[in-house]
Amino acid sequence: MGACFSTRAKVLSSSREGSGNSSSDTSPKKRSSKSSNNPGSFAAKRMLSLPAASDRTSPTLRAFSFADLKAATRNFRSESLLGEGGFGCVYKGFINEQTYLPARPRQGMPVAVKKLNLDGLQGHKEWLTEVHFLGALHHPNLVKLIGFCAEDDHRLLVYEFMQRGSLENHLFRKGTHYQTVSWADRLKIAIDAARGLAFLHDAEQPVIYRDFKASNILLDSYYNAKLSDFGLAKDGPTGENTHVSTRVMGTQGYAAPEYVATGHLTAKNDVYSFGVVLLEILTGLKAFDKSRPLAQQSLVEWTKPYLSDRNRVLLIVDKRIQGQYSQREVQRAADIAQCCLCPDAKYRPTMRDVLRSLETVLFSDDLSMNGDGNTERESSNRQHNSGT
Repeated sequence: MGACFSTRAKVLSSSREGSGNSSSDTSPKKRSSKSSNNPGSFAAKRMLSLPAASDRTSPTLRAFSFADLKAATRNFRSESLLGEGGFGCVYKGFINEQTYLPARPRQGMPVAVKKLNLDGLQGHKEWLTEVHFLGALHHPNLVKLIGFCAEDDHRLLVYEFMQRGSLENHLFRKGTHYQTVSWADRLKIAIDAARGLAFLHDAEQPVIYRDFKASNILLDSYYNAKLSDFGLAKDGPTGENTHVSTRVMGTQGYAAPEYVATGHLTAKNDVYSFGVVLLEILTGLKAFDKSRPLAQQSLVEWTKPYLSDRNRVLLIVDKRIQGQYSQREVQRAADIAQCCLCPDAKYRPTMRDVLRSLETVLFSDDLSMNGDGNTERESSNRQHNSGT
């Protein structure tokens, strides 16, 4: 496709991971990893890797008792359940904003409490990774980690509560509970998410998110977006290393092809995943859906012919937001997605470049006049309606 913007890459090493050498920009600074390689039981390893003052976690993180979190969520009752996944279940709870003690519903500060499934070492490692990263990284577009519980066999995390839940729910779930996200809000969400990723990639010790998808983008009441779930995040490569060799993990449809093929992890893997989510934002369709016809199951493959075709790109835009965008806006967003999805990682843009490009879409004059005296938005809507 050619170079869309510019290049850069970064990443960590742990017991089953190693650094690699390729040809890309690097960062000379390095941070130590706290994972243990000693053999033994899950309990023994867990005892060796609990958050401690010597770790890089923030001293402001609150250590909660299990009894307090049980009370805050009303005994983890089903009515408090916000969602569940491979890591465990997330519950809504209430705590006093000053004392952090349990509070009655609607009389305290709402929080989200993630409760680990006690299924072995991998789950604990992901819990510890979240404390490791979110305890040290602070940015308006990263969900705030308030504290944790590491009492006996219990492993929980306490986050700020995001009122509108995940972007995934608003894009793909039907029903009155989930409002259709407007075109303007979709652009804003994409920009917020890009800011979060750019912050991670540009940090003094770069971080690779590794699990960027719509379900991990949470929205507050004003549709401000924040990245959540850092259980698969990794430190970026340092020195002469340009990738990390790691076990392939993630969600089908979002992972970059070179990562799936080789296990080589770089920041450009996150860029690819961002391109997939940008397609979901444009189309309102899931990255991979077996219920669709075979040729359309992979959103990336199905939309390829449309992205660079000025006359056809409007055909793939979510019909629920028809009339809210100009053709120029859609084409520019499609161009950005196409660059992010470039099969050759070295030609993908950096997230900083993606952010700048998205901001030009949001702040562009979408009511500029065209040759026939109509706005671009009016003309594109007529074109969309006619199916051309």
